Amino acid sequence: MEATTAQANELERRIDLSIAIADVEKEMEQRLKRMGKNVKMPGFRPGKVPFNIVKQQYGDQARHEVLAEELDRVFGTSVTEQKLRVAGYPRIEPKASESTTHLEFTAIFEIYPEFSLGDLSNSNVERPTLEVGAAEIDNTLEILRKQRVRYDAADRGAQKEDRVVIDFLGKKDGEPFQGGQASDYPFVLGQGMMLADFEQAVEGLKAGEAKTFDMTFPADYFAKDLAGQTVQFEITVKQVQAPRLPEIDADFAKMMGVADGDVSKMRAEIEGNLKREVKRRIEGKVKEQVMEALLAANPITVPNALVEMEVQRLMQAARQDMEQRGMKTNDFPMQPEWFADQATRRVKLGLILAEVVKTEKLQATPEQIRSLVEEAAQSYEQPEEVVRWYYAQPQRLSEVEGVAIENNVVAWVLSKAKVADKAVAFDDLMGQKQ
Repeated sequence: MEATTAQANELERRIDLSIAIADVEKEMEQRLKRMGKNVKMPGFRPGKVPFNIVKQQYGDQARHEVLAEELDRVFGTSVTEQKLRVAGYPRIEPKASESTTHLEFTAIFEIYPEFSLGDLSNSNVERPTLEVGAAEIDNTLEILRKQRVRYDAADRGAQKEDRVVIDFLGKKDGEPFQGGQASDYPFVLGQGMMLADFEQAVEGLKAGEAKTFDMTFPADYFAKDLAGQTVQFEITVKQVQAPRLPEIDADFAKMMGVADGDVSKMRAEIEGNLKREVKRRIEGKVKEQVMEALLAANPITVPNALVEMEVQRLMQAARQDMEQRGMKTNDFPMQPEWFADQATRRVKLGLILAEVVKTEKLQATPEQIRSLVEEAAQSYEQPEEVVRWYYAQPQRLSEVEGVAIENNVVAWVLSKAKVADKAVAFDDLMGQKQ
């Protein structure tokens, strides 16, 4: 059994495999003899079926199995001897040969790229900085209050932040149009639920008042038959309700989960949660830049086999996400090319990160894993129970270990790159618009 190697392109390899026919036939006969001891066939006692009948019945199957095993063995021996790291699975193709003693094949496969880590000294990383103080706590409290707003009837004209209930009828060229009519329709002024011109017409009206006005739909309105068209609306205001935000008192603190209603304790809990979230957001933004720096410094070619496998994983994850949202994936055929760029990026990062971890010895320590588990547990009512849950089964720690390793890589990159701290506004970091 022989093997020779030829290189086709940067990552693709071809190995010629040669397998002696005599070896295949010998192993096949031995396998059939072992099989014959257990073969049951009408007219014969168990184990007494003539060999030629066993061979006729199971010979093709046995030959196929032996050949597959021999190919696997010869291929494995060859790549081990040549120290090739195979990515994915080889494609075995029969090869034309005049030999009467050997079967010839070609194994086509890809290998992992070999590369040295690129220079990061010219990479720039901007690290956001933000101190959580009283203003951020007050800001968060205001958001929490607005999330729990109640509305009381108001004997005045409607204004922004009010909740109104209206009847409306829209007409185009004197005729009602589809979607232009509703009764007892509620919405909050100023939240963008209705077009700005429509909301402006409602403002100032009291409960029981009516109004007729013309309105032109935006040119890019989603309903093409209405885009850019001028219509007439008739509206009647049924209710005007003013917002009433809860006071920040003991009742509000209890609503926030503070059993004894201590407002200062509630603020302390909000501060702790905010600090953890700010830390997480900052780490996330820094990590994004670190990954981009690694990709830019290490422009590697990746095996198509790995990209294809990653595409399949991403497609499966997308299907599961759609199904969880109640969507039928059969009605929405996915195309692999939709995921190709993301898959390629993930494979590149995976290979680069693995090389960094191996070269720089950045494996996670038990202490780092423990610290991350305890940090995650702080957002639960009984942190110690969460920690015990993680350590009850070690495999639960694998994801945490991955995060710890990524953190080590980030710290290593930051020690090599040019890092500049930059103060960031709370709303910008949290992605909130007031």
